[in-house]
Formats: sequence, structure tokens, C-alpha cells
Amino acid sequence: MEFLGKPRSQRAAFLPLCLLFLKILHPGHSHLYSSRYAGDKVIRLIPNTEEEAYALKKIYQQLKVDLWQPSSISQVSEGTVTDVHIPHNGSRALLAFLQETNIHYKILTEDLQKVLEKGSSLPTQRSRRSVSGYNYEVYHSLEEIQNWMHHLNKTHSGLIHMFSIGKSYEGRSLFVLKLGRRSRAYKRAVWIDCGIHAREWIGPAFCQWFVKEALLTYRSDPTMRKMLNHLYFYIMPVFNVDGYHFSWTNDRFWRKTRSRNSRFRCRGVDANRNWRVKWCDEGASMHPCDDTYCGPFPESEPEVKAVANFLRKHKKHIRAYLSFHAYAQMLLYPYSYKYATIPNFSCVESAAHKAVKALQSVYGIQYRYGPASSTLYVSSGSSMDWAYKNGIPYTFAFELRDTGHFGFLLPEMLIKPTCTETMLAVKNITMHLLRKCP
Repeated sequence: MEFLGKPRSQRAAFLPLCLLFLKILHPGHSHLYSSRYAGDKVIRLIPNTEEEAYALKKIYQQLKVDLWQPSSISQVSEGTVTDVHIPHNGSRALLAFLQETNIHYKILTEDLQKVLEKGSSLPTQRSRRSVSGYNYEVYHSLEEIQNWMHHLNKTHSGLIHMFSIGKSYEGRSLFVLKLGRRSRAYKRAVWIDCGIHAREWIGPAFCQWFVKEALLTYRSDPTMRKMLNHLYFYIMPVFNVDGYHFSWTNDRFWRKTRSRNSRFRCRGVDANRNWRVKWCDEGASMHPCDDTYCGPFPESEPEVKAVANFLRKHKKHIRAYLSFHAYAQMLLYPYSYKYATIPNFSCVESAAHKAVKALQSVYGIQYRYGPASSTLYVSSGSSMDWAYKNGIPYTFAFELRDTGHFGFLLPEMLIKPTCTETMLAVKNITMHLLRKCP
């Protein structure tokens, strides 16, 4: 399979594998999630007063809405942009309440089912192939992504080594790609993970794009060559494998892991609230049915524990941690759990400023940057804070496109521009690390 420029003579041998990768995943998509989102709406509100914020919290709890931004009802406050996914059976009640209380709102999506049927974020025709034989401009299922990883491991062994760091709750392998030129000399490393929240599909798409660009441009781009010669990159395209699979087959807007709770029917834990750093404090929930449920104890999720163990084991040479999320168009750094300035603020802030400037130079897309607590919202138990507290000095979380027009349903036509601009930001951060921040 000519993923990244295999010789013409070898192409035919990989054609069956190519067709396998480009197949349509039938479960869930053939019936478009059984029309479960018919009539559902996405509404944006900005409460003007604390009284309005309090009233919204109360009605949200009553209607059991799905918050897209922020991720927790507790974070709704005066001036906070709030994007809400409302089931069709609750939309009439909420709209009536908003009109009665004169709270201003805007309908972002009239009918989520129709958006899905148009293919805004569902896989489109798999027959569209890129020149290299694997289409990086469509979203891929977990099976396709893991097959892709296996293939690159076989065909690009000089720069890639694939390994598993453990198993998920449902028994799926947690695969990581080690990317970089092998050498005996001591090399620092960068950890990159995507898809910690299942519904944020643009994350895994970027992780794949990063690997593709690294392999394609290693010989032609001096910056990429320097990166791969001097550093290793540990890349985990799908952190939350169970949740990601579930978002393809059952619930497009599933966020959490898929672990069972002995006392509640609700499943899953927020894998970005399950880390041992101010665990289950502000911005996290102790209730298993909430999207920001912190879990029964820190590292209760096998996925989180596996990554934490790997980072602990290799923390002496892992100097940077990058995690990719959606959506908000932000580049965040510690702390998430408190309003405080990190010791190496000047170095990290400078890297963020230059990365955002580089990103904007491509299509003019503006990102906000700064400490997560003040730029986004306060949240405890995050992977970024944990990595920083455990000795990785250079930790960032990207919130990729967009700012709410599409939200989690970012169309496939925006994968390429999103990944292209994000590549510049990541390269900028990496070179900043090599030059200035040991």
C-alpha cells in the first residue's frame, strides 16, 4: 500500500489492504445512529448575570442537557459562552423558559440528525483516495487507525516502532507509535496523545496527520529532519479507544470511557479528570452519570493508568507533553486546577505565543492562549497538570477548531486546514524546546 510513496512495483501487493482500510464501517452509520438525534438542537447562550447563570443551571439539571461548552454545569457563570445539546423532548421546554426569562440565545443547529445525514462529521465516500493510498482527509474508525499503525510499523521500521502500553477496560490494545531516527545517543522525547474524549474526532485525525507529515517530509524539510534526528515522539492516536469506538457505533456525542459502575447504570469516567492531581476537586464531578465524572479513585481507568505508568517510567527523557482536544481554538498550559503562575512561565508562554502566531499565519485562524484555568475554565485531575507536576516541564493542551459553529461535528473538509495549521504550531513548540528549554 503506497501510504507514503512506496515504489510502483510494490503497490499491487498492498491493494487489498488499501481496500480494507477504505471500507465503510456499517454498524451505526448505515442507520445513522438509529435516528436518535432527530429534532435535537444545539443552542448557544451567554448569561448576562449570575441570576441568569443560576437559572440556567437549574433548568439544565431538570432537562439533563448535554453541555458541549463548558463541560460541566458547575462552570456556567456570568459571561460564560454555553453551548448546549438539547434532546428533542426537552427543546420546547428550554426554549419556552428562555423566552419567558428573556435570556438571549442563538440556535446553532436546528436538527442534529439532519447535520449527521448530510455527512458533516460522519465518514463520507470511502472511495475518495489520496495520492498516497490512505485518505488523511476523512475520519477513520478505530479499526482503520490501528490497521494503519500496524502497516506503518511494517513499512517504515527505520523511523517507526509500534508497541502497546496495556489494555482498555473492554480489552482493546492501547497502541503507541515511537517516531524518530534511531540512534545510540541519549535523546529527549515528546509525548502526544489524541482522543482522550471520544467525541472529539479531529484529535485522532491530527495525530495521524502528524505522523504522515513527519514521514513524508523527513528528507525534504530541515526542521522535520532535525526534530526526528534529535527527538523521539511517542504518539497515541486514540487514548480513549473504547469511547471512540462507541462514538462511531452507538452515540456520536459520547465523551467518557466505557467502564462500568457497580452502583449506577451510567457508564464511563472522564479520562481527563481521573489523574492524581487535585483529583475530584473543582471542575470535576463525583456523580457517575455526569460527563465530568472523576471516577471512583485516581487512575481508576486502565487507559489513564497505562499512560501514567508509561510517563512515570520515561519521565527522565520525556520533556514535553501535548494533548489534543476540541473545540475552542485555544492553546493551554498549566495550571488547570488553580489560578497560579507556573515556575517556568516565561519559557512556556513564549512558546505558546510563537506557536499561535505560526498557526494563524496559514489561514488567519485565531487561537487564544494562556493558563487553562483562566483561559478556559478551572478543572482538576487533568492529564496536562499531572504531566507537569510529575516532572515534564513543557506541557500543553490544544483545543482545535472550531469555536462552536460546527462544534464536535467539524466537517471532513476542514480536517486538512485544521491539521495543516496545527502542524506549524507543533513544529514551532518542538523547535522552541530544542533551542531554549532544556
